[in-house]
Amino acid sequence: MELSVLNIKGQETGRKVALNDAIYAIEPNDHAIYLDVKLIMANQRQGTAKSKERSEVSGSTRKLGRQKGGGGARRGDINSPVLVGGGRVFGPKPRDYSFKLNKKVRQLARKSALTYKAQENALIVVEDFTFDAPKTKGMVEILNNLKVSDKKALFVLPGADKVVYLSARNIERVQVMPATALNTYKVLDADVMVVAESALAVIDGNLTK
Repeated sequence: MELSVLNIKGQETGRKVALNDAIYAIEPNDHAIYLDVKLIMANQRQGTAKSKERSEVSGSTRKLGRQKGGGGARRGDINSPVLVGGGRVFGPKPRDYSFKLNKKVRQLARKSALTYKAQENALIVVEDFTFDAPKTKGMVEILNNLKVSDKKALFVLPGADKVVYLSARNIERVQVMPATALNTYKVLDADVMVVAESALAVIDGNLTK
């Protein structure tokens, strides 16, 4: 599959790049995508939720009523889970939600996500660019020139570029990241991917090792 290389004015440069079929034209594996997205979301969880159990609630341990003859269910002290203000049964405890996923499965998931983007014609290749200084207006002009200002756009650069990142930081629905940090969730979450020409080689290197 070949794509035309555009400049930041949205004009064709006359050059084309051939996308690697081993990355952008495979048979997508939906289950691998599910597992990788699940892993990414799980790793973002703090896991600090905590509720007090019966033994941790502050209150007297005196038995409130007789064991039998009261006409209702038996209960113990005021910390009982059946009473308002009592402890919670089987409540959440601090835990680690992360789990292990094989490297090849994660690579397959990213390839599958990129294949879906290629099939949807949601990939745009642009010449490498940067700004002299952070300028939101400059990034807005690029979005308008590429006709993606109304979409959730993901800009993929060959490396970390603080100037471009700061230029896009205040624009809603626009994200900038280096190719080395690209993951399945970010690819699927974006409506369109704008990939710098040099970033294609970085993506190839990461996914064809």
